[in-house]
Amino acid sequence: MKLLFASDSFKGTLSSQQIIRLLTDSANRIFPGCEVMGVPIADGGEGTVDAVIAVTKGQMVSVPVHGPLMEETTASYGVFGGDSAVIEMAAASGLPMVPADRRNPLNTTTYGTGELIRHALDSGYRKISVAIGGSATNDGGMGAMTALGVRFLDKEGKPLKGVGSDLAKVADIDLSGLDPAVAEAEITVMCDVNNPLTGPDGATYTFGKQKGGTPEILDELEAGMKNYAALLLEKTGVDVDKIAGAGAAGGLGAALCVFLKANLKSGIETVLDLIDFDTLLEGTDLVVTGEGRIDWQSAFGKVPSGIGMRCKKKGVPAVAIVGGMGDGAEKIYEFGVESIIPTINAAMDIEEALERAEELYAGAADRLFRMIRVGMSMK
Repeated sequence: MKLLFASDSFKGTLSSQQIIRLLTDSANRIFPGCEVMGVPIADGGEGTVDAVIAVTKGQMVSVPVHGPLMEETTASYGVFGGDSAVIEMAAASGLPMVPADRRNPLNTTTYGTGELIRHALDSGYRKISVAIGGSATNDGGMGAMTALGVRFLDKEGKPLKGVGSDLAKVADIDLSGLDPAVAEAEITVMCDVNNPLTGPDGATYTFGKQKGGTPEILDELEAGMKNYAALLLEKTGVDVDKIAGAGAAGGLGAALCVFLKANLKSGIETVLDLIDFDTLLEGTDLVVTGEGRIDWQSAFGKVPSGIGMRCKKKGVPAVAIVGGMGDGAEKIYEFGVESIIPTINAAMDIEEALERAEELYAGAADRLFRMIRVGMSMK
């Protein structure tokens, strides 16, 4: 029997690696001598770089960059396969990097993310995947593109810094200094939202509040974003509001598409491709996946649905061990996951469940493998 373990982390309690260890211990108790393989998985959000590097046996590269408030800091990205790099924008431009009392999307920038991309390009990497979740920014990607050599100019021809408040000031774009390596690169953006750049469902009004935007700030940013979108159409001929996902990460999705000719792709699908997951399925009898809480949203770009669909196409059964089940969790059955095993085994509050996460997961793994053993003995 060959078992493959590919679960997302349980945020705040269990890492993917801890889950692999618990599943391995349980499988070896119930099925002595079974063949097991574990791969850490992420869906394009936090932990994506670590997951890809762990499976591909790559390495991390640390780079001095500028954070969301242009403070000096250090961020890392992963490299593997000789020509590939994977970057999390949250490492350089993430919301947790900004103290709560200083969060204001008028003042933040994606400049550091651009520095990571530029370092990867200048180091010779030409296949670059960028996970753009968790941003602190709403600058339309101007900061990142500035780091890559694009100049955004005000009406007097003076260069802008590339923060959110510059959206309303930008009057011209100079592409002559764009890093020439961009033309040689294949850039993929891990993006699981379809928001346009502007409008009620756009970058500003959908995501700006969580980044510190008040109603007044959001109105100012939206006016600036419309100015920016109109300028992009004038200068590049691209109507970014027709690009699904352009509003991701405060408009960084738009900039990556327009200036770097990037392709927007599902985060989990990108991760599974990067680790060559389909090859790992060959000869596998069962896949165990999961996440901290499974509900109707899990069918849309989350780890269980991504894993389940790959398994379904290969005819490999998949089951999920989860911390909890919410409304519509059963929808995941349509996406290749055959059964859901919650870790909770009694009435308890969330604090107790989190504190006992490892113990509860181990018990759920034992119940799963015992039930499979029963199924194997049935005539």
